[in-house]
Amino acid sequence: MTERSPLDAFKDVLAGTARAMTRDMEVEVSFTADTPHMVGKAIKVPTPSRALPADQVALARGFADANALKLRHHNAKLHNAMAPGEAVARAVFDAVEQARVEAIGSRALDGVRANLNEALAMRLKSDPIRRARAADEVPLSTALALKVRERLTGQAVPEELQPAMKLVDQWIEDKAGTDLDALGLAIDDQRAFQKLTQAMLEHLQLVDADVPPETDDPEPEDEGEDKEEEQEEGDSGQEESGDSDMNAEARSEDQGGETEEGDTDYSEEFDADAEDGADDMGEEGMMPVRPNRPTSDLPPGFDYKSYTQKHDEVVTADDLCDEDELNRLRGFLDQQLVSLQGAVTKLANRLQRRLMAQQLRSWDFDQEEGILDAARLARIVIDPTRSLTYKIERDTEFRDTVVTLLIDNSGSMRGRPISIAAISADIMARTLERCGVKTEILGFTTRAWKGGQSREDWLAAGRPPMPGRLNDLRHIIYKKADEPWRRARRNLGLMMREGLLKENIDGEALLWAHARLIARPEERRILMVISDGAPVDDSTLSVNSGTYLERHLRQVIDWIENRSPVQLVAIGIGHDVTRYYRRAVTIMDAEQLGGTMVEQLAGLFDED
Repeated sequence: MTERSPLDAFKDVLAGTARAMTRDMEVEVSFTADTPHMVGKAIKVPTPSRALPADQVALARGFADANALKLRHHNAKLHNAMAPGEAVARAVFDAVEQARVEAIGSRALDGVRANLNEALAMRLKSDPIRRARAADEVPLSTALALKVRERLTGQAVPEELQPAMKLVDQWIEDKAGTDLDALGLAIDDQRAFQKLTQAMLEHLQLVDADVPPETDDPEPEDEGEDKEEEQEEGDSGQEESGDSDMNAEARSEDQGGETEEGDTDYSEEFDADAEDGADDMGEEGMMPVRPNRPTSDLPPGFDYKSYTQKHDEVVTADDLCDEDELNRLRGFLDQQLVSLQGAVTKLANRLQRRLMAQQLRSWDFDQEEGILDAARLARIVIDPTRSLTYKIERDTEFRDTVVTLLIDNSGSMRGRPISIAAISADIMARTLERCGVKTEILGFTTRAWKGGQSREDWLAAGRPPMPGRLNDLRHIIYKKADEPWRRARRNLGLMMREGLLKENIDGEALLWAHARLIARPEERRILMVISDGAPVDDSTLSVNSGTYLERHLRQVIDWIENRSPVQLVAIGIGHDVTRYYRRAVTIMDAEQLGGTMVEQLAGLFDED
């Protein structure tokens, strides 16, 4: 019997390890003098010398492990269906997916991590990133693969490549830092991970956000309308892609259009109920402020009071969360865009077309004076005596507008409703911003369950009767009207924070949002309220009449609708708000929220 060489024994070990990693007995490993690669289930790795030096053994193991992990954790059919068509974007897409499957193995086994690092070192020896001396010389596929590897495994970029990485690092972080943070949340779900990768490519302007490679949920519309939607999204995207960061023009071959929001799989992580009496988080060191006007400023007839307002507060998202947590929570929110992005974005584009149609400039031609009409210059050549070659732009009648979205942040909104509300608000803010309509996004809840410090003060005072509102208000500013969407986008992730959603006192929240709108200079002001129930606060209702909060809400609504220039519209989720608001709609499924918001806003603009 012929004795087997150490090289043959090593090959058998590699094959056995690959089969164990893939859980597939048909996987084969063989040596090649060419570039390592994989064909079907046949893995070709670099041939080590007969002495089996340690570095060559580790290199062969690294390529074997990388391809075995790809066989185990990678779905090629799904990958090809979701991959972009542009060459640079496809290279990035492929490199990031390889970084994902390798990170799975690196995080599970230290030996696999060491082997993969050897394989990476060999690949990088011939990579153009080593020769890069300017930002536009850095291959984005390599740079982003290293950034993803760093995010997923915690391993720093190899020291010799750090000078080249510094050329593009800040640009990548500014454009797609949040997307990179979110990738770690979906490492075990290829579809979710690649949806996030698509979003990252959009934010890096490597692909157009208007043509998704995959359409899992086709709309029941004819083909012509679909094409019209895609064209509209592309047109609107061109308006947003005006960033000048990191010599973007020098990367013209890498860029494709709009930096829209990406999409990711929905996660059910936020459906767990918070425990009653859960402590508030992130409040240390905050100075409470009054979130609404004093009761004395209210119009006559408001038989409503609060026991104390000294514990009430108006806060921004970064008052309640540090930057890292906001990025993480935004990542959670991004995961849920996959189920809503297509449908809501199409509806939003319809709204955009309707608004832009009202703002389109128009011209009067054949004028004696004005702006020279270049299209009619031929007239002068043919007949120099003709003078009607000027045009004058007509004034548009579209009124300067601001929209406030006031979102109920009560505990009953927890889970799917609050996620959809946040996503819909996010998409609406982007759409309206493109149309020149400023948008403010606000939320309302309480600081504590069952009364908080207000109730403690009331107890200490000997329980005086009929104290009025008996809880600490928390009014949240997610996005200010004058704040660009890009700067505020991560704030919406705060709605995903466990323990944030508590009680809802709608009347005072409406007055607060209304007061902010009245202070705006815009000619038209629209307030849209999104809620899933009547006002409820156990502490207040336990010591006042059972209709105390609801009666106040009705009074506030009546006052705004009849005496205020603010246009008020409400959407109830599973709750009949038509009995409160004159202009309102009730939906029974939170999935309808995005489309309903679009239709309600479109109706208001059409009335004008």
